Amino acid sequence: MAAAGPEAAGRPSVPVNRGHVMHTYRFVLLLLCVVVPSTGQTALPFPDRTEPSLFPQTDPNPSQPLPEAVPPEDPPAAAIPQTSSLKLLFTGDIMGHDSQIASALAQGGDRHDYRPCFQYLEPYFNQADLVIGNLEVTLAGPPYKGYPHFSSPDALADALLEAGFDVLLTANNHALDRGDAGVQRTIQQLRSRGILQTGTFRDGRHRELYYPLVLEKNGIRIALLNYTYGTNGLKADNPVAVNYIDTALIREDLLKASLAEPDLTILTVHWGNEYERMENSRQQELGRFAFNNGADVIVGSHPHVVQPVKGVGRGNLVAYSLGNFISNQRPRYRDGGIVFEMEVVKDDAGTRVARHGYLPVWVHKPNTEKGPLFSLVPAAIDSVNYATMDLSPDDLILMRRFLSDTRMHLWGVDEVEPLWMDQSPAPGPDQPPVPGKEWPPVSMPDQP
Repeated sequence: MAAAGPEAAGRPSVPVNRGHVMHTYRFVLLLLCVVVPSTGQTALPFPDRTEPSLFPQTDPNPSQPLPEAVPPEDPPAAAIPQTSSLKLLFTGDIMGHDSQIASALAQGGDRHDYRPCFQYLEPYFNQADLVIGNLEVTLAGPPYKGYPHFSSPDALADALLEAGFDVLLTANNHALDRGDAGVQRTIQQLRSRGILQTGTFRDGRHRELYYPLVLEKNGIRIALLNYTYGTNGLKADNPVAVNYIDTALIREDLLKASLAEPDLTILTVHWGNEYERMENSRQQELGRFAFNNGADVIVGSHPHVVQPVKGVGRGNLVAYSLGNFISNQRPRYRDGGIVFEMEVVKDDAGTRVARHGYLPVWVHKPNTEKGPLFSLVPAAIDSVNYATMDLSPDDLILMRRFLSDTRMHLWGVDEVEPLWMDQSPAPGPDQPPVPGKEWPPVSMPDQP
């Protein structure tokens, strides 16, 4: 694995201290730095791809005799088709309410510790090539605060890093909760840990160099763009601090991204109405606009509830809202979310989204000796795991309700099974299934 950037271009990868672990970048970061015609934007400078002629146009020595004919060699064996794949995971809203901050401090004792929040998802994240999440807080330093002006401890970034996050999206309605200084410090804290981010910027030069964010892994190049509908009425002195939804700007940025020749262009958008489980007409309209201007996949956030996943492949696949990833919102539909999974395949026929699906994740909040703990649990875990996770009967009712609601809402979309959580031995061919392995039947409608 290698990393490339303004500081590392052309150099071998170097271990980076990413919080609790030593880590090298799991992908190549590309920079964009030539002017896009008629837009004033910049893009990646590519060398001239024109191949020199293999044969001279005229004989340089016409007086020399022609060489004797050489018997043709056997034709080379047909090239073996090359296929590469990339597994991407997207999470919903990473929140930091007051109770979450207090819980992290109680768990850590003399410091905040968010690592228990993600312990059950870390093995899943480690199986992916890229993990991308919506960071809906700032890392602006103390005083630490939740709603309405979020600033979480830096330990949250450490825990996200250790859990396996590679990129955090920072264009959302809370990006300016602590002003320009909060934007600057959030970027600095993430970058210093080796976590990439996009959607907010230090200045115009920063945006010029790093946006769109272009990543390459396994020979597959991804362009990632990020925008928000607003910032709760707050304005920044830095005019490019936050990417706002603007169709003219998005069109220019998609053009700029295309000059990097990505295999897949992904648009991530903070949009929609809070707590509404269906997308609105403005989301649909912006989605059509983005697809018509070069986006291949759209992933949304902000409503804090799961909205539909529609489309089946490149050029029309949209997950309107992934819901909450981790938060203290406990009402129905808001106490969990989904991890959106995509498998991108590149071969001689081109690049395609070969598969997509979702993992339903519920926020478990058990009481421990140190007080309430926030812990993300795959909602479809087998019953053999209940005891180890301290899931009470009331917890099971709420988690199963969330799972049933999500399955019915995403009817027809593949669900990812949390196989890494299976602690029970697989039954042999002549053995009965392990008791409790099967979920009780859930009533489903005939139509989605």
